[in-house]
Amino acid sequence: MLDGLLEIRISDALQILILYFCIYGILRFVRGTRSAQVLMGVGILVLIFLGFTHLFRFDVLARISYYVLGGFALSMVIIFQHEIRRALALMGGQALVMGSSTSQQLHVPEMLCQSLLELSAKRIGALIAIERGISLAGYEEAGISLNALVSRELFLSIFTPPQPLHDGGCIIRNGRLASARCLFPISNQPDFLCGTRHRAAAGLSEETDAVIFIVSEETGTISVAYNGKLNRYTEHVQRKILRWLRFAMPDQRTRHPSFSAWMKNRFVQQWNQFAHQVKERSEHASH
Repeated sequence: MLDGLLEIRISDALQILILYFCIYGILRFVRGTRSAQVLMGVGILVLIFLGFTHLFRFDVLARISYYVLGGFALSMVIIFQHEIRRALALMGGQALVMGSSTSQQLHVPEMLCQSLLELSAKRIGALIAIERGISLAGYEEAGISLNALVSRELFLSIFTPPQPLHDGGCIIRNGRLASARCLFPISNQPDFLCGTRHRAAAGLSEETDAVIFIVSEETGTISVAYNGKLNRYTEHVQRKILRWLRFAMPDQRTRHPSFSAWMKNRFVQQWNQFAHQVKERSEHASH
């Protein structure tokens, strides 16, 4: 009797834990986007309606509401199609079975950081996207393929107008400059009161998991777009930009021999990302 009770309690605890991680993952994925506000509004409306029907014991309305919620759950697929497509792309970009084994050049983040700082000092507009899990090959169709080594002189020659490649964005893949003059999707978020270059960076970060760096040609300010958000930096710029670059370009990516090893690596990456965000918020709050 005691063993059966203990087994039920462990099973319930596991189900609660799984449900917690699922809800936490969904909220964390849509946090800071317009979909988060829609999801919050829908959740509050559903809770109020269900609480109202149970409080006053409206059995007929409660029964009808369950059928309506079933159909409403299907409509959520249409409402959140952008987020679902992005989540599936993230899952597919991890390569569970056949992982790619590539090596990063150790000096690329530092060299790219120096390039961004020099572009900022000279107020030369720039847009650089670093490919991570989701491929950016679809955005290279209108661009120029380069497959060149990253260097400060190369970025200066590309983004200095009126050079033919200065308009558009560059894509960094596996520590190399894959292509230039690429076209990125424009974000439609009304909160972004900025130019086309920044909106393009935000739009690409909404569609993919890339980290995009933007240099404003008007102010020289360096911004970072990630997960649909724009982060502008005016203090401790070099340290913050270098941290983002090291986050976007780890030193090496190895092939994981087992699923457990992949899960362990994913947990470490998520934890490092969470710690990075907490540190960024604490620094922003201190200033």
